[in-house]
Amino acid sequence: MKITDVKVFPVNEDRLKAYITITIDDCFVIRDLKIIKGHDGLFVAMPSKKRKDGQFKDIAHPLNQETRDHIEKSIFDAYKAEVESLGEGLKEIP
Repeated sequence: MKITDVKVFPVNEDRLKAYITITIDDCFVIRDLKIIKGHDGLFVAMPSKKRKDGQFKDIAHPLNQETRDHIEKSIFDAYKAEVESLGEGLKEIP
C-alpha cells in the first residue's frame, strides 16, 4: 500500500490541529482524519461517526499496527511541512 497524496487543512482550535485527506495508490480516498492534541502530544484520529449512545465509532481504520504507523508517518510528515510553510512552532510533532 502506498499513500500517494496527503492533504492537510490546518485549523486554529484548542485540541483539533488539522483535518487530513489521504489518497492510497492513486485510487482510494479517505477524508476527515484529524490531528488532535491529546494529553501525550499529537495523535491521528480516524474518521468516525457519533452513535446514538454518544460514543464515536471509527468508519475506517487500519487493521494492524504496521499500517497505522505507515499512515501516521505520512500524515505527520505532511503536517510538519505544512506547519513549517506557515511559520508555526512544531514542539508537538512526534
